[in-house]
Amino acid sequence: MTQLGKFEKYLIEEFFDDYRAGAMTLVGCTPEEVPRSTDPMPAPTSSSPAPGTSPAGSVPGAKSPLSVPEGASGLTTATVRFPARGTDISGYLARPGNGAVGPAVLICHENRGLTPHIQDVARRYAKAGYAALALDLLSREDGTAGMDPDAVPGALTQAGAQRHVSDFAAAFDYLNAQDFVDEGRIAMNGFCFGGGITWQAATAIPGLKATWAFYGPSPDLDKVPAIMAAVFGVYAELDQRITRAMPALRDALAKTAVPYELKVYPGVDHAFHNDIGERYNQEQATAAWNDTLAWFAKYV
Repeated sequence: MTQLGKFEKYLIEEFFDDYRAGAMTLVGCTPEEVPRSTDPMPAPTSSSPAPGTSPAGSVPGAKSPLSVPEGASGLTTATVRFPARGTDISGYLARPGNGAVGPAVLICHENRGLTPHIQDVARRYAKAGYAALALDLLSREDGTAGMDPDAVPGALTQAGAQRHVSDFAAAFDYLNAQDFVDEGRIAMNGFCFGGGITWQAATAIPGLKATWAFYGPSPDLDKVPAIMAAVFGVYAELDQRITRAMPALRDALAKTAVPYELKVYPGVDHAFHNDIGERYNQEQATAAWNDTLAWFAKYV
């Protein structure tokens, strides 16, 4: 039987969490590569809008006052393609429309793939002056938009964290070569699954200036000394599945010379930043966003 690593175990737990929240069917919750439990699963107790099926509006389902619609003045957006490990992959690029040279940020989506919400996050960064590139980590599988939403988490798991980190290394090189990016001034931000990939990228992409991981599983602690970026970890007080591992990561980071902060936001649960979900909390999501911009302004 295949031995599951820490990140794979996290993803399985996230499948079950999504199912209980009503964001995934039982079929999607048990993809072929995930061991099936013989215990009965409880029925969903709530529902969250699936990508692309939220109420009508310029940004599907968006509740955040920070939301930036597609076509907003002063921004340029496009789908871009670039090489990675012998093939081309794609991402959604949003940047200031004035063409000014400035910093950049890589964005890693949640386990639902490249959704309208993540594209919205990229535009929020562009409005703040960054060239923001949100990868579609299922580019090789013809992209998130072309897949059954329930198949996306399993496909991301099957592809493996190493492939995802390698794709972000290629994205780093792509951004660094663009004439609108101030060379070397590149950060990374990820959410949930993407928070975990962000932590792993921090150990593997030495050129990153700063990272910001929203409630993502920590990297293997023996890899923490390889981190070169200024790292910030967002934790939700009610999300003990992730937050309980924070002290060990904090102790490992304390033995390094890198700037770091691990902050627990009060009264909120996992995915509190995602404003198309039922756990969204405007006060704490806005606070975390402002903290993000302040961290990047200081270290990128």
